[in-house]
Amino acid sequence: MSDSSGAAASPPAGREAIRARLAAERAETSGRIAALNREFDAIVASNALVAVDDEHDPEGSSTAFERAHVAALLAQARDHLTALDEALERLDHGDYGRCEVCGEPIPAERLEARPSATTCVRCATAHPR
Repeated sequence: MSDSSGAAASPPAGREAIRARLAAERAETSGRIAALNREFDAIVASNALVAVDDEHDPEGSSTAFERAHVAALLAQARDHLTALDEALERLDHGDYGRCEVCGEPIPAERLEARPSATTCVRCATAHPR
């Protein structure tokens, strides 16, 4: 009989599988952050080589959009990295897989789709961020 309660009552082998999944996603996110940092630095560096008059530069607005877009993706990736670190902490403290709102187990399917989830679907729907 399978238990869909997530990691809250999982055996040590289950916790290690969850830890490995979180670590893999963390490594992937760290790689994405490094790539986005390089892209952002390249945009800034290429902007330094051209005139700073965005108002009259036909490329100015697209460069500003690119810079803002990459900055937003970078912020999103950093937030995801923080969420993954917090999920690892919850796993270490035995709280991973429990909804932070109602305390009920988060279904395994939700944790599979979103390993850093802190709420069950019902609470996530009722209390959107």
